[in-house]
Amino acid sequence: MFEDIQILRLLGIFVDIALVTFVIYKLIMIIRGTRAVQLVKGIVVILAVWFISSFLGLQTLNWIMSTAIAYGLLAIIIIFQPELRRALEQLGRGKFFAKSSAAQKEEMKDTINHIVKAANYMGKRRIGALISLERETGMTDYVETGIPMNARLTSELLINVFIPNTPLHDGAVIIKGTEITAAACYLPLSENPFISKELGTRHRAALGVSEVTDSVTLAVSEETGGISLTKNGELHRNLDEETLRELLIKEMSTEGSDSASSRWQWGGKKNDG
Repeated sequence: MFEDIQILRLLGIFVDIALVTFVIYKLIMIIRGTRAVQLVKGIVVILAVWFISSFLGLQTLNWIMSTAIAYGLLAIIIIFQPELRRALEQLGRGKFFAKSSAAQKEEMKDTINHIVKAANYMGKRRIGALISLERETGMTDYVETGIPMNARLTSELLINVFIPNTPLHDGAVIIKGTEITAAACYLPLSENPFISKELGTRHRAALGVSEVTDSVTLAVSEETGGISLTKNGELHRNLDEETLRELLIKEMSTEGSDSASSRWQWGGKKNDG
């Protein structure tokens, strides 16, 4: 009887640790890639200073750190209000727990098909476009610069967003999963001095966001209709339909994302404005 109770207690401890670990992991995924990451680093520094001051007996410094920690919970709630709200929204929508791998692959296949179809349509008609696909690194900071959409991704909707002289055509579309999260978003411009002078703002923005996130971004030139793709600071230009589809599948799939970029080199044909 006593042994059974001990086993149940150990099992309870194991489940408790596993659940807490899972929740912490999900919270890290939510704030990853946002300004909250820097705030977390600041909190870690405060805790480290508090521990060192306690260990070395630095009373004044220890008192300051203790006071900061005492009011830390309220400060965290205020500072992380957007991230906490987003976590609660995901929990309420049942999105806090990941979908099955098979379902994710099917959804990603549909997403890629819609994007390829839209990119080729716009390329043939020389409609400029900038499309960024969010991956592990969160892009909330850039989503907040645009117009929220939260609409189911279709090629027709994607094309309609970039029709010239419409309210949303200027800027980038950010896609998360199977949804267009926002349109008319501002992306950071690359400051790489080795970028070809013939590349315009759209391509510099595509490169810029790829340097600070792990997103995959497409740029359609309104001057030549050429389709380019960026990832990890690399630019792949003048992609045809099949090449674009193949590269997207490699980059967006979990298994091939790490090796795909090494098979592609910076460059491509010239005159892609």
